[in-house]
Amino acid sequence: MHQTTIAKRVQCTGIGLHSGKTVKLTMRPASEDTGIIFHVATPAGKKTIRPSPDIVIATGLATTLGKDGVSVSTVEHLLATLRGLCIDNLHIEVEGGEVPILDGSAAPFATLLSESGICEQRSARRVCRITRAVRFGGEDKYISAEPYNGFSIDYTIVFPHPAIGTQRKKLELTPFNFSRIAKARTFGFLQDVTMLQSRGLALGGSLDNAVVLDALGVMNMEGLRCSDEFVRHKILDFIGDMAMLPLPLQGRFTVFCSGHSLNNEFLRHIMTMRDSCLKTITLRGKYDAPFRRPQEPPLRETRIPALAG
Repeated sequence: MHQTTIAKRVQCTGIGLHSGKTVKLTMRPASEDTGIIFHVATPAGKKTIRPSPDIVIATGLATTLGKDGVSVSTVEHLLATLRGLCIDNLHIEVEGGEVPILDGSAAPFATLLSESGICEQRSARRVCRITRAVRFGGEDKYISAEPYNGFSIDYTIVFPHPAIGTQRKKLELTPFNFSRIAKARTFGFLQDVTMLQSRGLALGGSLDNAVVLDALGVMNMEGLRCSDEFVRHKILDFIGDMAMLPLPLQGRFTVFCSGHSLNNEFLRHIMTMRDSCLKTITLRGKYDAPFRRPQEPPLRETRIPALAG
């Protein structure tokens, strides 16, 4: 199993969830063993941020990375897409301090990256594998993990709302199965959205990029994309939050009512005892999908209509 990157540089523009302003995202190929790197535009020039559990500085509206006074927000859907499509090496340039929220799911990122093409590189892929059972959290919300050759998740959510209730879904993460959750949108409750926007937060949030619920049900005219869209999106968020490690994480995960904050706390917890519960593995053998060899990447720009807040 070899490392991969994308074949061509791609771009998109969209609304930032936090600011409500237009932000720009550019993704370009990276050499083997580079990993995932964010290059954030600032008045002083571009600053580099590598995802890591210890530089997650906010988990309220989305996952935000920050280091040395520079931050980039709403990274989890894009990072989930990279893990879902098994993309190991990528340069990500962000203008506006946020990854665009687009439609609130990972589907636009998956489409953009798939259209670019995924290239197999020469070096073998390395992963970080859980080596013993770990449980983190309390009775009301927790994450447990055990050794597994792959990434398997059994996720349960419980919301006291008639449109959600208790939902449970199991998923074996592969590029093919990722399509089953990629279209699941982020969701929130009307009273929370109204309160946040009155405080100048979540200014980019709207019915165009989130499932919004009032006291009775879903407010979006088109309804849900699937009956269990809520738990599917929680799985998507979990995959993205687990992608804060420098290498893909492998294990069998059972998750109950977690969120961005607990996801990050779990990663920090296992990192404190990584010598006893994590091991770096080099994967051998061929990957299960054909990839093209890298080419000289011409600029390809895809514009996605701005999603008004």
